Amino acid sequence: MFKNFKKLWMALGAFILLSPLGLIATGTAFGEWGTDQLPEEVGFVPAGLAKFAEFWSSSPLPDYGVPGWDGSFVQSAGGYVLSALVGAGLVILLISLFNKIVKE
Repeated sequence: MFKNFKKLWMALGAFILLSPLGLIATGTAFGEWGTDQLPEEVGFVPAGLAKFAEFWSSSPLPDYGVPGWDGSFVQSAGGYVLSALVGAGLVILLISLFNKIVKE
């Protein structure tokens, strides 16, 4: 299924390698606000978000990094790249599973 998309794979790899550029940007990423930042950004916290804010209280790669890899820019960049690889890998896995289910 994925063999015919060489340019797509190259673009995905480039985006993964460029993901640490977010470390040098100022401010916060659009839409990645927590319940503490929402009131100042949009003026309120939606009721559903407030209700389920703690549903997923921990993540394997918090803040796009590896715990303990935040000492330098290079370590933080490595955490961003690893987080991008894990995320892309999970999406590819899900697409592959759905493709297999639909084919059958």
